[in-house]
Amino acid sequence: MKRLFPFFHGFRYSITKAFCVAFLMTFFSVFDVPVFWPILLCYWIVLFVLTMKRQIMHMIKYKYVPFSIGKQRYTGKKSAASSRGLPRD
Repeated sequence: MKRLFPFFHGFRYSITKAFCVAFLMTFFSVFDVPVFWPILLCYWIVLFVLTMKRQIMHMIKYKYVPFSIGKQRYTGKKSAASSRGLPRD
């Protein structure tokens, strides 16, 4: 049984349509506009920040840190065998 996600279907349709339009635009020289790469980079960063603002604020609110240094280790209670010096199996 296959689960259907209606939001994914709409997203897939939009991506496919955008790809087809972009591909067709490559055949017309009127759309061949030179772009200065630093301006394009700044534009990408602004779009990223504007679209991720809600998710970033949610992560800050719940103190979620997506990046960590090293692996967090949990130490449980010491067993009675290890505290008495007996070998563990």
